[in-house]
Amino acid sequence: MAAYLFANINIFDQKTYDNFNSQVQPTIEKFGGRFLVRAGKHETLEGTWMPTRIVLIEFPDMAALKSWYQSSDYAPLIQLRHASAYCDVVTLQGV
Repeated sequence: MAAYLFANINIFDQKTYDNFNSQVQPTIEKFGGRFLVRAGKHETLEGTWMPTRIVLIEFPDMAALKSWYQSSDYAPLIQLRHASAYCDVVTLQGV
């Protein structure tokens, strides 16, 4: 069953974030993941939430998602992301 990583990213250091962004896709693909949403235009239809940069990544299953997130491939990129942006990151189990 597919699993998803959903993130709201608030960038405060664009140069460092661009460095992260230029390296992350191959690590995701290595674990069978793919971007579904990567900072496209968005609009709040209800409520007060005002996201900044939305990212949605699909993985074959939760095991693949967690393997990627905890991998030595992604670990240095997490540090770059944290050095450049405030992030809310959640996982979602598909139906």
